[in-house]
Amino acid sequence: MSEAVSSRASGHIAARAVWNRVALAACYGAAAIVILPLGLILCHLIAKGLPGLSFAFFTRMPAPVGEAGGGMANAVVGTLILVGLGACFAVPVGVGAGVYLAEYGRGRFAALVRYTADLLSGVPSIVVGVTAYGLVVLPMGGFSAIAGGVALGILMLPTIIRSTEEVVRLVPQSYREAGLALGAPRWKVTQEVVIPAARAGIVTASMLAVARVAGETAPLLFTALGNRFWSTSLDKPIASLPVFIYDYARAPYDDWNRQAWTAALVLVLVVTLISALLRITLRRVAQR
Repeated sequence: MSEAVSSRASGHIAARAVWNRVALAACYGAAAIVILPLGLILCHLIAKGLPGLSFAFFTRMPAPVGEAGGGMANAVVGTLILVGLGACFAVPVGVGAGVYLAEYGRGRFAALVRYTADLLSGVPSIVVGVTAYGLVVLPMGGFSAIAGGVALGILMLPTIIRSTEEVVRLVPQSYREAGLALGAPRWKVTQEVVIPAARAGIVTASMLAVARVAGETAPLLFTALGNRFWSTSLDKPIASLPVFIYDYARAPYDDWNRQAWTAALVLVLVVTLISALLRITLRRVAQR
């Protein structure tokens, strides 16, 4: 009798081990399927864009129409300016709204804010560009980097708000209770305890938002427009990599098409580099 019971238990254990391996294999397969498209995109970008990557690409201005050579120095700088303006507008507002929803978000107003953020995340970027055109371009009397930054900032808001809310909610409740037990008011606990504890997640959310808007083209066509000349003025049209990629990719010149692939690769590298530098810096600060 005991031998039958032990053999049956051994059979159950073996079956569970098999199912465990099958489940793990399925998880690894699903992860590989998720990573595969990104790997294919990166491989294709590297194969197409790497041959045109050179020092001149970052230091020279675009060549005249129909001529080979040149670079996109103005577009690289313009993209950094536009993304920086968008982040300056969206990060404080988005982080503040996310902290509010996580710490104080109760009632109808909080529900309205959440619904608005979710709705805004589904609005097409071209609609945001048209909106920024009406709100900023027309009152200013022309296209400008400020208008492009506002459009990108609006696109960044929902990602920052909802992601910040989630990472702030992950901070253990015991942290808040310890601060309150020491006599600190709730706003002080939020400022000095909760936000520093969620700092890594907030930075990650901001970087996700930057990656989300760095390649947007449609809003910039209605706001920053583009510029083939060197310009860093915030109240004037400014060049950007997404607009250059759009223009060069559909041009009838092979050299421009090659530069479009190189610009796409540079855009991905810039976003990756910024994200890596911020994460490394934040990790070192946290260790100290």
